[in-house]
Amino acid sequence: MYIQSIELSNYRNYRSLVMEFDRGTNILFGDNAQGKTNILESVYLSGTSRSHRTVRDRELIRFGQEEAHIRTNLCRDDLSYRIDIHIRQGRSKGIAVNGMPVKKASELFGLLGIIFFSPEDLNIVKNGPAERRHFINAELSQIDRIYLSDLSNYNKALNQRNSLLREIFNHPEMKETLDVWDEQLIAYGKRIIARRRAFVADMLPIVAKIHRKLSGEREELVISYEPSIDDIFFEDELLRTRDRDMRMGTTNVGPHRDDLKLSIGGVDIRKFGSQGQQRTCALSLKLAEIQIMENKRGEKPVLLLDDVLSELDSNRQNYLLESINDIQTIITCTGLDEFVKNKFSVHRVYEISNGQAFLREKIAN
Repeated sequence: MYIQSIELSNYRNYRSLVMEFDRGTNILFGDNAQGKTNILESVYLSGTSRSHRTVRDRELIRFGQEEAHIRTNLCRDDLSYRIDIHIRQGRSKGIAVNGMPVKKASELFGLLGIIFFSPEDLNIVKNGPAERRHFINAELSQIDRIYLSDLSNYNKALNQRNSLLREIFNHPEMKETLDVWDEQLIAYGKRIIARRRAFVADMLPIVAKIHRKLSGEREELVISYEPSIDDIFFEDELLRTRDRDMRMGTTNVGPHRDDLKLSIGGVDIRKFGSQGQQRTCALSLKLAEIQIMENKRGEKPVLLLDDVLSELDSNRQNYLLESINDIQTIITCTGLDEFVKNKFSVHRVYEISNGQAFLREKIAN
């Protein structure tokens, strides 16, 4: 699977842009604030129907315009696909695959496997549990449509239950209707917990192997799933904490409170790891994503690296680049020095400047 080209119209700072990509390594270089990340964002949006930076679609439309378009051409299993996304002010996105409208954005998941890696991902270890839940959800949603549906339904039920909890403060008689939302939370939540547990178990040997290599065989990384409540006790705990939920106006137990434990030698590196250990762990998790997606989908994903190399030391840079030499990768950076110095194979180079892309000669090996 690989992206052949992308066309943008009135997207972010681009009036009009057409770019073709090589099946190997593609470099987008240029000064900051020129639009490099916007290109990666449009690719990510083509695979997931959403931006990694904003939930407001209007921010994706070029200033002064009413609508924006993205057209992505890709090849998968020797078949060609065209993904069209139409973004309009004040209206839902329009999505079509090969000219056929997609009724639900979730139906787009799975067509184009995308892994996005940005400097913010290096904080996945030291930041709060929400970051690690997002990591699990983003990966599982691309390889398991049932999980994506369960997660969406769980979040809808959770929002409805939380709204009702706040209403009960002024209308105690509404307490009886909590059972309706509890039933949905339990049904979807149990499946989410079970799927996350299996996912983390699958990831453990993969991420441990990668981390050993990154640390020079000096460290053994162990990851484990930390649900806020075990699925078999979810129903009982939800009922037990109901009075507290009503006082606080929010649901205190469930998979929306889960976390991922990361430890080396029995030490929780989320709290006590050095910055180097935390970054190595984050890199291990992102690289493990590639292998897991390939294992589950039977094909390699497209990797998007947004100015990550500048945040890594030379050893981690080398390991990262050597690990991705057989998948399509689109990398943004401010300069080409590291690629020239280390003689990494680069197949296509674009200079991005002021909302335009200029094809340059590829870097000599």
